[in-house]
Amino acid sequence: MTAFSELGLAEAVCRAVAAEGYTAPTPIQEQAIPFILAGRDLLGVAQTGTGKTAAFALPVLQRLAEGNVRLAPKTVRCLVLTPTRELAVQVSDCFATYGRNLQLRRTSIYGGVGMNPQIRALGMGNDIIVATPGRLLDLVNRGYVKLDCVETLILDEADRMLDMGFLPDVRKLVGQTPYRRQTLFFSATMAPPVAELAGGMLRDAQRVEVTPASTTVERIAQTVMFVTKDDKRPLLVELLKDASVGRTIVFARTKHGANRLAEQLVKCGHPAEAIHGNKSQGARQRALSDFQAGRVRTLVATDIAARGIDVDGVTHVINYELPNEPESYVHRIGRTARAGAEGVAVSFCELEELAYLKAIEKTIRQEVPVDETHSYHSAEIAARRFGPIPKPPKMGGRGGGGGGRPPQAGTKPHAAPKGAGGGGHKADHAGGAGKPQQQRRRSGGFKSAA
Repeated sequence: MTAFSELGLAEAVCRAVAAEGYTAPTPIQEQAIPFILAGRDLLGVAQTGTGKTAAFALPVLQRLAEGNVRLAPKTVRCLVLTPTRELAVQVSDCFATYGRNLQLRRTSIYGGVGMNPQIRALGMGNDIIVATPGRLLDLVNRGYVKLDCVETLILDEADRMLDMGFLPDVRKLVGQTPYRRQTLFFSATMAPPVAELAGGMLRDAQRVEVTPASTTVERIAQTVMFVTKDDKRPLLVELLKDASVGRTIVFARTKHGANRLAEQLVKCGHPAEAIHGNKSQGARQRALSDFQAGRVRTLVATDIAARGIDVDGVTHVINYELPNEPESYVHRIGRTARAGAEGVAVSFCELEELAYLKAIEKTIRQEVPVDETHSYHSAEIAARRFGPIPKPPKMGGRGGGGGGRPPQAGTKPHAAPKGAGGGGHKADHAGGAGKPQQQRRRSGGFKSAA
């Protein structure tokens, strides 16, 4: 078994890792850390819950500590971009945990909170900034932070960071960083078009892929339940009565739907909180804290939470509504079975969602087993499962909780109306855009670690 010290990590970093109870690196950590320590650009693809954050945090902390650079006001040495506020907080906490024995300064930048504390923190200069793109770009345009001293640029959940919702802001920010920098991309999914975009920002990059992209964690027991739309809520209440269902995340497609469902669960005697992009940052953090502390058993979330929740002990993920982007399914169910635990993922599927189920099964390269034992099982919908189903439309690319109505089974799908699918991400990166900077492309490609 490989030890963290064998990867070239310093004693101070290994001590912090040991204090968290970790004795051996995960496959993505074992493969990525040596390349990052060597200063290489890297594209890392691995299943959610496999330790990707530590895979870049540990070696970057060591490189920053070894650099021993005196910080100038308003500068930053390592910039980490994330798609959601929750993920920014989570990644920043990870840097704090593993950098506890190092004298490094860090701060988090995201929307939904006041600017003044962030402006004061930026003014002193920082070794590490973890930020959502919109708020950071606003502060850059106002002159409160400079990116010309960035040594390492990291895009966490890179597939979402490079989609059409975030790409303009990301390009403006990347365009203000030095050409000679280390660039790291990490994600659980990496579609070919996104990898091509990443190739324009990486230089002589190493690709590390420890499992096929978009596959789901083997420890998650997945099932699908065919049910009519009207029977979804009573079925959910029935499932939550089961004593074996512990800490649970229920995913809804829209912000309004998440609010309504949480209210209905409370009326039925099941304490629940909703979390989505329209809630203030304080309300979102309180909901997460109550969920983590066990004061609330059920968290009803839009897809904004699929990339920002890292809570131990989530036993079940329930897809009350299937996502219109199949990759989101991977991130949703990855909220359970984390850090070596086992978990259960249950998906409700009504007639209009058969197209989404088919797209999900194609993405994860397996059929989801059907649970016919529950009292609301619809044999009629189950019989339509393998019939002619239209390809689901590309909707809600910005993902945080919108998405529009899925297509009617057996009908021609239509494009989502303009603006459909907005939600978490838009709220996370609200702020001035300023005059665009010309993107400086970097040459290169990928070399397989295998």
